[in-house]
Amino acid sequence: MFTGLLHTHKLVVVLFLLIYIIKTVLLLIGKTENLEMFTKKVKVPEMIISFLFLVTGAVMLFQLPEIKTLLIIKIIGVFASIPLAVIGFKKKNKLLAVLSLILLFGAYGLAEVNKRRVAIAPVSADVVTDEADASYDPLVHGKAIFETNCVACHGPAGDLNAVGAKNLQTSELSDEEVSTVIRNGKNAMPPYGKVLNETEVDALVEYVKSMRK
Repeated sequence: MFTGLLHTHKLVVVLFLLIYIIKTVLLLIGKTENLEMFTKKVKVPEMIISFLFLVTGAVMLFQLPEIKTLLIIKIIGVFASIPLAVIGFKKKNKLLAVLSLILLFGAYGLAEVNKRRVAIAPVSADVVTDEADASYDPLVHGKAIFETNCVACHGPAGDLNAVGAKNLQTSELSDEEVSTVIRNGKNAMPPYGKVLNETEVDALVEYVKSMRK
């Protein structure tokens, strides 16, 4: 469900921005009659898109395990841009219209930054993380990484399915495919390739495989 919401949200965001870009450009080049005509033609679609934009965003927001500062700033930017746009287009105020568009693009940019900002919680000092150590166990290492970084969405048993997380118990992905998802992320899952080293990724892959039923 979350994955479907995410794709729907992305689509309506693009349409929402496209409408605002066209209206802003028409206003800036002085095509007020064209702006009024375009506004009338897209009035109903714009209402539907705006509704879906806010609803899908709100539903996904309440499913997130953690709300970060950048996400809060993004939300403020979106809600600030809407009244500015309404006033700007109604009063033909170019400054307000441009400011609204800047806020929307800024909010979109913050969403992308927020998605790609990944922090890894350190594992217990009791866990051996050096694969050259004779007592090193990749399953123990992988479990430690999973329990400190992955349970919020996947759950302790791997079957929580929060925010679109796949059920790891029923996964049929190959080692390479699991590794690729961990490194590059997928849907709401951020990419961990820059914060996990080769040993950590391999250990996590081994532990994820061990959760399968």
